[in-house]
Amino acid sequence: MLPVRDHLPTRVVPFVNYVLIAANLAVFGFEAWLVAQGTDAESFVQQYALVPALLVAHPSVGLPGLFTHMFLHAGIMHVAGNMLFLWIFGDNIEDALGHARYLIFYLLSGLAAALAQVAVSPFSHVPMLGASGAIAGVLAAYAVLYPRSPITVINPIPLLWLFWGLFLLLPAWFVIAEFFVVNLWNALQANPGGGVAFVAHVGGFVAGLALLPLLRKREKLDYERWERLRPPGERFER
Repeated sequence: MLPVRDHLPTRVVPFVNYVLIAANLAVFGFEAWLVAQGTDAESFVQQYALVPALLVAHPSVGLPGLFTHMFLHAGIMHVAGNMLFLWIFGDNIEDALGHARYLIFYLLSGLAAALAQVAVSPFSHVPMLGASGAIAGVLAAYAVLYPRSPITVINPIPLLWLFWGLFLLLPAWFVIAEFFVVNLWNALQANPGGGVAFVAHVGGFVAGLALLPLLRKREKLDYERWERLRPPGERFER
């Protein structure tokens, strides 16, 4: 289920979220440039990705990968999908937590995701890369803070386009629950040593749930102000 947008404006400019998106795109652009130059881009990825076996055997060498892996991606669809989710959901979490706390929340969610993957495949030599684990934490926070926020998604069943159109409007809790259930199911079924890091996604999601009460600002979210800012014809739900 691919989300297209949410419908909650923010009260502040989410510049941390913008910087995170820009950093991910810049690093991916550098990877693409290395490929275009005929340089060994794989060595660059291997150096900055997280390799569980390297972290376990040589912690001082593998430690930076716990953080740098969050800014690497394996292909255009990988980075585009992750940045789409971060663009849709990240700004409202930054709004709720504040700029500094949001950055801490994001990085800690990504760190927890990485450690979860290392825990289930400590001797794997397959590089782990991508922002998915950190973004899973963002999704968890969104589901808690704005469960009934309407999310526009692409209708996943083409036959139903005739009846309901190309787009559907679904509550955030449903969209995010589907994300979590799919990843949990695959984490329980898949080989943790390779392929998509489903365990990392689950770990990041659980970390987001745990970190949110610790980092959220102690204030009542101003839904009334959002209601005044809403575009004509749209309605926000709590």
